[in-house]
Amino acid sequence: MSEDNFNGGYGESGGNGMAIASMVLGIVAIVLMCCNTYIGMACAVVGLILGILHVRKNGKNGMAIAGIVCSAVAIAIAVIAIILVAVGVSMLGASGLSELQNLYQ
Repeated sequence: MSEDNFNGGYGESGGNGMAIASMVLGIVAIVLMCCNTYIGMACAVVGLILGILHVRKNGKNGMAIAGIVCSAVAIAIAVIAIILVAVGVSMLGASGLSELQNLYQ
């Protein structure tokens, strides 16, 4: 076997690195949505992009699909949380906000 044909035992697809990264970032994003929304959202977006890129380049892969689903769930959790906060603030109204400000002064 010549050096030119040896690829270290890996297939032509280049491995599953992006799929694994997508799945891990999707899971981490779901967990981080509970305590830090900004970092969780960044992980979810990167995981979603990596999963989509892997599927486009190498075809369907279970880990890439899991990464896409986990990332999409994390983004959905963030959107729902933002909507709930907006509704809560709007229900407080101007008088509720002034009362909250008086509590912290």
